[in-house]
Amino acid sequence: MAQMKRTVIVASAMVALTACAPAGYDGANSSAAEPVAVAAAEPTASVVPEASASAEAPAADAAPANVDLTEKLVGKSVARMGKVVTDQDGWILYRFDKDTADPPSSNCVDKCAEVWPPALTDGNPQLTGVSDDKVSSVTRQDGTRQLTVGGWPVYRYIGDKKPGQWKGQAVGGTWFVVQPDGKKNLSCLPTSTPKAVAPPADSGSNDAGGSGYSY
Repeated sequence: MAQMKRTVIVASAMVALTACAPAGYDGANSSAAEPVAVAAAEPTASVVPEASASAEAPAADAAPANVDLTEKLVGKSVARMGKVVTDQDGWILYRFDKDTADPPSSNCVDKCAEVWPPALTDGNPQLTGVSDDKVSSVTRQDGTRQLTVGGWPVYRYIGDKKPGQWKGQAVGGTWFVVQPDGKKNLSCLPTSTPKAVAPPADSGSNDAGGSGYSY
């Protein structure tokens, strides 16, 4: 089974921020992510087995060409939302209720994956503020490997227009900001259930709000 080695910097302090914004807040005007102060612990090397839905996973360092990889996972706290996980560029990551964590499996494919791009990996993400025993990967239907946190596959949302936004919170009643332990962050829930943005125009799809809406 493929294994991942990663260097972990463990956050020594996570500052509890104030609760959610006033009623009706939908995250559309959220401020950029603000990491809490952390003290670096001594780096430790560890080996974490890959959680794969496939009996024959790709080699640990193998990745298909022309695939954007998530090179870093950062656990931090942001104003109003609290604990989140971001990628190396500060984009907040999400989990999907229609996926499974035990065993890990992604059910977001095709149009769904265009709206919610999976956080793909070559098996060596750098971790800050996320415990290495919470991070693994799962092999997707197309053979790419997706990062999991607490067993849950994680994604970005194309409706977020800048790092630190969380417009994907509670979309469809199934998408939620993921915490560093893999649990849902249930802060700042909107008063109504938002729908996902449409897939990119070049995908040939304009069915983001029809009866078949499922992502």
